Amino acid sequence: MADPKRVLLAKPRGYCAGVDRAVETVEKALELYGAPVYVRKEIVHNRHVVETLQSKGAVFVEENEEVPPGSVVVFSAHGVAPEVHEQAEERSLKAIDATCPLVTKVHQEARRFARDDYDILLIGHEGHEEVVGTSGEAPEHIQLVDGPDSVDAVKVRDPEKVVWLSQTTLSVDETMETVDRLKKRLPMLQNPPSDDICYATQNRQQVIKDIAADCDVVIVVGSQNSSNSKRLVEVAVQHGAGAGYLVDFAHEIEESWLDDAATVGVSSGASVPDNLVREVLDHLAERGFGEVDEVEPVREKITFQLPRELVRDLKAAGAKL
Repeated sequence: MADPKRVLLAKPRGYCAGVDRAVETVEKALELYGAPVYVRKEIVHNRHVVETLQSKGAVFVEENEEVPPGSVVVFSAHGVAPEVHEQAEERSLKAIDATCPLVTKVHQEARRFARDDYDILLIGHEGHEEVVGTSGEAPEHIQLVDGPDSVDAVKVRDPEKVVWLSQTTLSVDETMETVDRLKKRLPMLQNPPSDDICYATQNRQQVIKDIAADCDVVIVVGSQNSSNSKRLVEVAVQHGAGAGYLVDFAHEIEESWLDDAATVGVSSGASVPDNLVREVLDHLAERGFGEVDEVEPVREKITFQLPRELVRDLKAAGAKL
């Protein structure tokens, strides 16, 4: 008798506290100020979320110059450089900063170490919005280290005065491999005051590690420009999954992926609403994967308050928080 088909459903998955806060910020801003509300860059890296907010009146732009003077602009969860705030002031924009507080923490670390004249090695992916924002806090002091293979190119002024920081959505394992290589070259390299890779990224990667070896296939719901979603696929394959795929929507799942599969792992990136995961589960159930076992090694209870400038205006308007 063939083994029953089943799904191992990872939890925690989907929205982290920073994403939840950022999406709610745009929704509340639309309710309070009315459409259009401009959003610089994608508020979070998820196609469905962006399209949903667009349908409600959010207008996504690349730069402040595209925002009419005096308008409301929301800065994305990934954070922005100080010059972006300055540009907003010059255009008399009402800026609401939806930067994830965990990214803000990295910005503060960068400023502090720059004030103390450290060389800062920022581990992250070149061109990612979070890296661009953090680098802008101390451009004279920060150099990017894009993975272990970039270590040999690192040059510092004083090997006794150097610290590493990181993008919050990286693979934990690859980041530590990069740090280990850096420390072989720079034994006095200092660690960040506290862990930079965010709790949600770590938790989602950990549960994937727990289930990967039992899965013939792992399907991660998330967008191609989502760093943490792509890392989940990589972690799954590295830890024993037969294959790993990233999809935005259930209809993108190819039938061939499920051929001969008995166990399918399912998770989602930190910017993915759970209804998209439910659609994947329904899609799998129609193909015989009706048994769903949820695996939850850790529970998340973290929440973040809305940006203070938005809270202030909501209170003044008598709106419900």
